[in-house]
Amino acid sequence: MSGGPLIVQSDKTLLLEIDHPDAQACRMAIAPFAELERSPEHVHTYRLTPLGLWNARAAGHDAEGVVDALIKYSRYPVPHALLVDVAETMDRYGRLQLVNDPAHGLVLRALDRVVLVEVAKSKKLAGMLGAKLDDDTIAVHPSERGRLKQALLKLGWPAEDLAGYVDGEAHPIELAETGKDGGKPWTLRSYQREAVDSFWAGGSGVVVLPCGAGKTLVGAAAMAEAKATTLILVTNTVAGRQWKRELIARTSLTEEEIGEYSGERKEIRPVTIATYQVLTSRKKGAFTHLDLFGARDWGLVVYDEVHLLPAPIFRFTADLQARRRLGLTATLVREDGREGDVFSLIGPKRYDAPWKDIEAQGWIAPAECTEVRVTLTDAERMAYATAETEERYRMAATARTKLPVVRALVERHRTEQTLVIGAYIDQLHQLGEYLDAPIVQGSTTNKERERLFDAFRSGSLRTLVISKVGNFSIDLPEAAVAIQVSGTFGSRQEEAQRLGRVLRPKADGRQAHFYTVVSRDTIDTEYAAHRQRFLAEQGYAYTIVDADDVLGPSLPSFD
Repeated sequence: MSGGPLIVQSDKTLLLEIDHPDAQACRMAIAPFAELERSPEHVHTYRLTPLGLWNARAAGHDAEGVVDALIKYSRYPVPHALLVDVAETMDRYGRLQLVNDPAHGLVLRALDRVVLVEVAKSKKLAGMLGAKLDDDTIAVHPSERGRLKQALLKLGWPAEDLAGYVDGEAHPIELAETGKDGGKPWTLRSYQREAVDSFWAGGSGVVVLPCGAGKTLVGAAAMAEAKATTLILVTNTVAGRQWKRELIARTSLTEEEIGEYSGERKEIRPVTIATYQVLTSRKKGAFTHLDLFGARDWGLVVYDEVHLLPAPIFRFTADLQARRRLGLTATLVREDGREGDVFSLIGPKRYDAPWKDIEAQGWIAPAECTEVRVTLTDAERMAYATAETEERYRMAATARTKLPVVRALVERHRTEQTLVIGAYIDQLHQLGEYLDAPIVQGSTTNKERERLFDAFRSGSLRTLVISKVGNFSIDLPEAAVAIQVSGTFGSRQEEAQRLGRVLRPKADGRQAHFYTVVSRDTIDTEYAAHRQRFLAEQGYAYTIVDADDVLGPSLPSFD
């Protein structure tokens, strides 16, 4: 079909003309299998990668559907070689299967005998494979199940894991949709139910949902399916306590059945919520808390914010392949490039709901994204120009020139709950003093965090300055405005998390506002463009305005 919005090129890049009337439909069609690389004003660049195609295959998309989408929306004839390559790449997934053989236990079975011969000769699999049982089957030691899947993925032959799971220690868990202790009745949303069903059908894997779309309820519903002891891994203690409150309110679980395993408490109960920090803490070079994974016969392990999973947890997860594993995240993007390890060790993507779909259903707030560019003073420009390369981003990101712009934005939204988010502690203290607002940072005690978050939720506190702790699972549904002043270089997943802080639907249906304040003519603008890629893939467009438009009296109020 000619005249479509997509140009498909033989180097596996896809160019999407975003002003085309069919651009939105095309974006939705290619999102399950293509990754956005660049998103300037008019043409967005996507790329086809093996991992993206294998994730799509594991989530139930077949090569025929991918090919049909490319042909349907392409402006020009799609290169035949690319279509063949897409089909052959997707066909590589599952030609090797891990299964439980009644006589021999865990085995690697081939649907294609030649592939088994090829991988068996690889030095990367040394020590992982046991005896050859027949021409299509090789024994595998159960302890190597995870490492074998990692190695096969790197060889380009991702195995389909059909070996099943142990049920773990049974424990009664039901959803309390009729309302509990006087609470209102509620029900799982259709996409949450679809996510749980997709996960359960696969047995393990990742559910991708926007921030504010209720990933915790997906976890609770998966627990109700498993009806077993559950280990939940979270980013920090505050997030863990939010999980505990939700589980007590939404399930049959009581406070006594849920343990907290953190820097403050070491409780092991039928449902145990542990922080990544405590599990990865070391004493004399040893990880002293990793035995928590074997402390009970867990039936389910839930990884919250799986895109932030620390390396030691990957290593231990390799030994947990007989346990059902659920990863929850708003984005599978990992800045360390370990998406392949998530795929092989936690499991492939089982469900992915586009952000704009959830917004259209009214479950998350519509958001307006604005990049405000400030011009450095002559002194700041000279300091930046003469600085060492590694210091330049910090200097540009923390420029004092940003302060009046932030204050003007806070004043514009003075009737709304506003989060000011940054990465540098000195800058946050400057902002706290400048805005006369309290600060939440890594050293803030959990008790003080809870106090400030409660004040923010109640409306007695309008403005809160927050460090990178705001990137994680913090439930502040009243937040309607986020102003980002500095970030972790060009982190796409951080950008998604920060926008997510303001996406909880507002009672009056008003839209959310996400501002990022950037120093022009510096590396700050380059990193900002990189950070915005993931959100552009989800359909969010950034409007770029000059600081003078914010500071001047002519710009109309958004209130």
